[in-house]
Amino acid sequence: MNPLVIVSSGTKGIGKATVERFMAGGFDVVTCARTESDLLELQRSLQAKYPSAKLYVKAVNMAVKAEVEAFVTFIAALNRPVEIIVNNAGLFVPGQIHEAPAGTLEQMMEINLYSAHYLTGGLVEGMKERKKGHIFTLCSTASITAYPNGGAYCIAKFALYGFTKVLREELKTKGIRVTAILPGATFTSSWEGVELPPERFIKAEDIAEAIWSAYHLSAGAVVEEILIRPQLGDIV
Repeated sequence: MNPLVIVSSGTKGIGKATVERFMAGGFDVVTCARTESDLLELQRSLQAKYPSAKLYVKAVNMAVKAEVEAFVTFIAALNRPVEIIVNNAGLFVPGQIHEAPAGTLEQMMEINLYSAHYLTGGLVEGMKERKKGHIFTLCSTASITAYPNGGAYCIAKFALYGFTKVLREELKTKGIRVTAILPGATFTSSWEGVELPPERFIKAEDIAEAIWSAYHLSAGAVVEEILIRPQLGDIV
């Protein structure tokens, strides 16, 4: 049986690239997104491309705790050990803190932080029982560098980075590896409409490859964080 990987928000960008990288490497994958038609199209195309791997999909809004819990239940019903969790769900809303509409910070925290907290919390006990597993969180360069138009997004990503660092300390003696991924500007839908050439950005496939490589170290080593920027530096 193939090992099982969980990737939240896997129909676009880094999530999609990660789903495909692991299926190409012989893993089965469970992923989610808000739009069921996008999930079914992804499932159709990747199952045809990688017939020896299985892709399970479920429509989920990762900003809603009850739906994340339903996703955990869906995964548990497969009755299979989870090898890897990739906390990829996230959303960027630009703006300054003092000008943000009411509810902006709450929205950013729900999708960027709480989604990872509830998904990880729902799945980590099985990893602890087996003393084996790897948890990746998609943080950002905004997790370590504040910028004026980052607002609530920066706050949430700083918090996600802190969540990952604490998780690393809590799980290091449990046989579970924890890695923070901190990408700079990556060519995804978040940058639609920006008049810059694609080569100015990181490719989503490069992030997926970094996750794949970090996972494949020996069990006695862990990459605690991976900071990746475009070759020409941050886009500001």
